[in-house]
Amino acid sequence: MDARSIIAELRRGEEPAPRELAWFAQGLADGTVSGAQAGAFAMGVCLRGLSEAGRVALTLAMRDSGRVLDWQMDGPVVDKHSTGGVGDCVSLVLAPALAACGVYVPMISGRGLGHTGGTLDKLEAIPGYMVAPDEALFRHIVGDVGCAIVGASADIAPADKRLYAIRDVTGTVESLDLITASILSKKLAAGLQALVLDVKTGSGAFMKSREESRALAQALVSTANAAGCPTTALLTDMTQPLAPSLGNALEVDESMRVLTGQAKGPLLELSIALGAELLTTAGIADGEAKLRQAIASGEAAERFGRMVYALGGPLAFVDDWRRFLPEATVILEVPAPEDGVVAAFDGEALGLAVVDLGGGRRVETDSVNPSVGLSEVVRLGAKVSRGQPLCRVHAAREEQAAAAAQAVLAAITLGDAPKEVPLVLERVT
Repeated sequence: MDARSIIAELRRGEEPAPRELAWFAQGLADGTVSGAQAGAFAMGVCLRGLSEAGRVALTLAMRDSGRVLDWQMDGPVVDKHSTGGVGDCVSLVLAPALAACGVYVPMISGRGLGHTGGTLDKLEAIPGYMVAPDEALFRHIVGDVGCAIVGASADIAPADKRLYAIRDVTGTVESLDLITASILSKKLAAGLQALVLDVKTGSGAFMKSREESRALAQALVSTANAAGCPTTALLTDMTQPLAPSLGNALEVDESMRVLTGQAKGPLLELSIALGAELLTTAGIADGEAKLRQAIASGEAAERFGRMVYALGGPLAFVDDWRRFLPEATVILEVPAPEDGVVAAFDGEALGLAVVDLGGGRRVETDSVNPSVGLSEVVRLGAKVSRGQPLCRVHAAREEQAAAAAQAVLAAITLGDAPKEVPLVLERVT
């Protein structure tokens, strides 16, 4: 076969056959397909789309471009995936909480994509944390601790690893078909027995409208179940940041506050909702009560600490995590320009402000500064007085902080009190 002929089919609006998609995925994995061809393929899929059968075929082709893990555990092997949003650090809370409930969580995660933060980038804010252990260590930690959050190894869905980075820099992140294949190829390769999906909708998500998000959720759920993995999805609100902090070290800090009982709010509640849904799918009753007890007792935090240490991080991280996390050299408050009520956020603009501070990537070769970001971001409906902080900017240099402050002011609208929106909007099965 030839990559050019497959790209030409897409250009003409024709769908490549499953065997062609399998060949292309293998070419992504072994280098037969060039970077330029991969970018053209991604753009073709983004513009023309695939049928449901084509989407399943691409997902399975990308899964089968590498190894598929098999687990022999005394409990269900499960995972969660979010389609991405701002201030979304649920994985750091949920994985250890699930482990404390008796399931096993081999969580294969990714890096920042577009305006959203990446779980691996957040964990790399912890000194020494290894996101790429060998398979033997990965298996040992999952079996011993109950969870391990790592990146995909070179032989887990290698086609996706290559295409993922190319999508980030070619403007093809938002494709429903590519998102589905990317997410599920890694998850299915992890050998899961149950999966829950957190599909975001709103200004801070990739899918801005509820209709788009519902379509993505349905595509993910139908594709995953067609591939043999019991899966449900929750449509969740992303009209404002999930956590009050955006940025790698800052989101680790907020996750630790939740795990140690120092913070309540949307991050905790969404973690519980997703976890309870997943435990039900895995056949475990009373999931919500079990998860709340795991956090309240400190066992979830203890599991997180064991995972961090097993993957090269500090032994006493949970006891005094702020001592280990990097801090920005410049911290600047962003004062409200007038009295008012927080009426709306441009969540994508907030995420891009963090990227511009150095907390994410504009191109795949960019390095990430783990200390920068935004903290203490106000919530929708909050009443603010002129001069009251809307958030704090954490930056490496004063000019970066000033630019981020202007971006924040442009991204937050003061006006009438907004209509209250529930955190979980729909359940998709």
